[in-house]
Amino acid sequence: MKAKLERIAPMDIESRSFEIITNELPHEIDGSLAPIIKRVIHATADFEFADTLCFSEGVLEKALEAIKNGASIITDTTMAKAGINKRLLKNYGGEVYCFIGDEDVAQAALKNGTTRAVESMEKAAPLKGPLIFAIGNAPTALVKLHEMIEQGRINPALVIGVPVGFVNVVQSKELIMEADVPYIIARGRKGGSNVAAAICNALIYMLGRE
Repeated sequence: MKAKLERIAPMDIESRSFEIITNELPHEIDGSLAPIIKRVIHATADFEFADTLCFSEGVLEKALEAIKNGASIITDTTMAKAGINKRLLKNYGGEVYCFIGDEDVAQAALKNGTTRAVESMEKAAPLKGPLIFAIGNAPTALVKLHEMIEQGRINPALVIGVPVGFVNVVQSKELIMEADVPYIIARGRKGGSNVAAAICNALIYMLGRE
């Protein structure tokens, strides 16, 4: 039997996808957080994120205010950077940074016996203005962020902690949830650079609808 394809205009594919997501959600979700949760599901086709995404109290308002005030986003992968809508973010004065491929970061990691993700967080710390950290790959970046937060060296406007993997992934996310900072965390092993970018874009697009 031949598969029956939906006939749909290219411009309507995204809206149709979100319609399917809304219809297939396993349970009701917080209406104010729905754009974030649905966009993550759209990026992954994984409905488990409806249960595993965790939000600190008042994080939505704090995140949107930070973006309005020119927050820059620091990612741990070039993939996440590529996926974030930099044009729209720039309308609010923000930029997207990823230092993972910088030569000085690689040299510092070699010298200090750390990872490039750790040294990327060190390089990002002196940046001015509100900072949003969107971590989709490296749990070591989250561990370093937690350390710098505890030391009072940085005070992120938001930490998006969604690394994917097995080694210290779950633990690093829990560390951020214990820190006194606004966070959006994907509890458990799932996540990824696409998830980090999707959350950033959801926030940016929410401002566009105001």
